[in-house]
Amino acid sequence: MTTQTQPMMDAPVHVDSRAKLEIMVAILLAMFLSALDQTIVGTALPTIMTQLHGNDYYTWVVTIYLLTATISGPIYGKLSDQFGRRPMVMIGVSLFLIGSALSGLSQEAWQLIAARGLQGLGAGAIFPIALAVIGDLFTPAERGKYQGLFGAVFGISALIGPALGGFLTDNVGWHWIFFVNLPIGAVALVIIWRLLPAIKHPERARSIDYLGSAVFTAALVPILIGLTNKQTMDWTNPEVGGLILLGLVLSVVFVWIESRAAEPILPLSLFRNRSISVSLIAVFLAGFGFFGAIIFVPRWFQVVLGSSATESGYQILPLLAGLIASSVISGQVISRTGRYRWIIIAAMGILSVGLLLMTGLRGTTSLPQMWFWMVVAGLGIGPTLAAFTIVIQNAAPFAQLGAATAALTFFRQVGGTVGLAIAGTLFGSALATEIPKQMLKAGVPAQMVQQFGSSGSASQLAGVGGLAQVLANVPEQFRPAVTAGLHEAFSLAIASALWVSVAAAVVALAVTVVGLPELPLRSHHGPAPAAAKDEGSEPTPAIALE
Repeated sequence: MTTQTQPMMDAPVHVDSRAKLEIMVAILLAMFLSALDQTIVGTALPTIMTQLHGNDYYTWVVTIYLLTATISGPIYGKLSDQFGRRPMVMIGVSLFLIGSALSGLSQEAWQLIAARGLQGLGAGAIFPIALAVIGDLFTPAERGKYQGLFGAVFGISALIGPALGGFLTDNVGWHWIFFVNLPIGAVALVIIWRLLPAIKHPERARSIDYLGSAVFTAALVPILIGLTNKQTMDWTNPEVGGLILLGLVLSVVFVWIESRAAEPILPLSLFRNRSISVSLIAVFLAGFGFFGAIIFVPRWFQVVLGSSATESGYQILPLLAGLIASSVISGQVISRTGRYRWIIIAAMGILSVGLLLMTGLRGTTSLPQMWFWMVVAGLGIGPTLAAFTIVIQNAAPFAQLGAATAALTFFRQVGGTVGLAIAGTLFGSALATEIPKQMLKAGVPAQMVQQFGSSGSASQLAGVGGLAQVLANVPEQFRPAVTAGLHEAFSLAIASALWVSVAAAVVALAVTVVGLPELPLRSHHGPAPAAAKDEGSEPTPAIALE
C-alpha cells in the first residue's frame, strides 16, 4: 500500500494515463451491467406481469429495485471509503447477479418483486462508487468529458437492452432477460478485480448511519404501499391514508435522526449550499418524468398498438436517442464552456413540453406523433443525468464530495420511486373510471358496459393479451366498439399518470430558474491555493491506494 499527498491543483488520486484508462474500463463495464438491466426489463415487463398475474403490482417490480438501491447506495459509499472501492463494488455486482438468477427463476409475482429487491441491493453499489471514482481521479473541470462516457454506456445499453429484452421475451422466454446478466457480470467481476485499485480514504469517519437507513425505509415503504392500495380503496381507508400518514410521520423522525447522526445517510448540511440544494430538488422532480415515461410508454405500445415485446423495444428508441444525445452533448458543452445554468434551464423547459405533449395520448395517436413527443421528452431528460452531477461535485467541498454525489443518486432514485408509485395509482384509478365512459362513447350498450364494470376488466386489460381475452366473450358486432373504447380508456389512463410528471417538471423548471446560481467550474479540489492560505484550510488529505 502506498500513500500519496497530492498538490492542490491536482486530482486527489494521482495515477498515470494508462491506469486511469484501465480503471475507467472497469467502472464502465459495471455501469453497463446495471444500465442494461434497467433497459432490458422495461419492454418485457408487461408480458412478465401478465404471465405472473401481477398487473395490480406492475410498478412494484421497478419501485422495489429503486428503493433498495437508494437505501444501500450511501452505505456502500461509506464502506468503500473504509474498505476500498474495489471490494465493495465486487460485493455489489455479486449481489446483483444472485438477484438476477432468482428473478429468472421466479414463478410468482411476489417472488420476482423480492428478487428485484435483492438486485437493487447490489446495484446500489455500482452507480455511487462509479461517480466517486470519477471524483477521485479527475478535477471538476475534467469530469464533463468522462461523465459523457457514462452517457455513451447508457446509450449502448439503451440501444441493445429494449430490443434484446423484447427478442428474448418473444423467442426464448422472459426468464432469460435476467439470466443474460450472469455471463456479463462474471466478466465484469474479473475485470474489476484485476484493474480497479482499492482506493481508500482513511482520514474519513467510519460511522455508518444504519438507524437512518432503517427509518428511511420504514418511512418510504408505507407511503408506497398506501399509494398502491389507493387504486382500489379510498383515501380515508386506514390502508391508504393511514399508511401514508405513518410514512410522513416517520419521515419527520428520519430528518430528526439525520440532524443528530455523526455520519448521516443524507447530510442536512448539504442543503446550506444553494447549488446543491436546488440541484437535489430538481433531480428529485425530474425523476418523476424519466421513470414514468420509461415504464408506461412500452405498455401503451404493447396493449394499444398490439406490438410485440421486441417491437416495443425498437419503438421506444426515439426517447432513448434524444436522452443519450443530449446527455453526452451537454456534458461536453459544460466541460468546454464552464457554463451550465442555461443548459439545465433549457433542459427542464424541454422536458416539461415533451411530457405535456405526451399527456395528449389517445387511442388513435399515430406512431410518428408519439415518436416526436418522445424525442422532445428525451432531449429534456438527458442533460439532467450529466449536468447536475457536474454542478454538485463542483459546488461541494472535497470533504463532502462522496456525500454530495451519494445524495444526488439518492434523490434521483427516491424521485423515481415516489413518482412511479403516484403514477401507478393515477393510472389504476383513471383506467377504472375511463373504461365505462369511453365504451359508452364508442357505442357499446349500457348493459354490456355494466358487465365489464363488474368483471374486473380493468386489471385484465392492463396485461398483454388482455383485450383478446375480454373480446372472447363479446358478440362480434360489438367488438370494434369495445376495442375502440378500451384502447381510448387505456390511453387516457396513461395520459393521466403522466400529468404528475408534467407538474414535477414545471416545478423543477421554476426551482432552477429562481434558485440555481452559475458558479465557475474549478480546476482543482478544495479551495484555490491563495484562498486556502487565507482561510487556513486543511491540506488535501492523503489517499490510500492498494
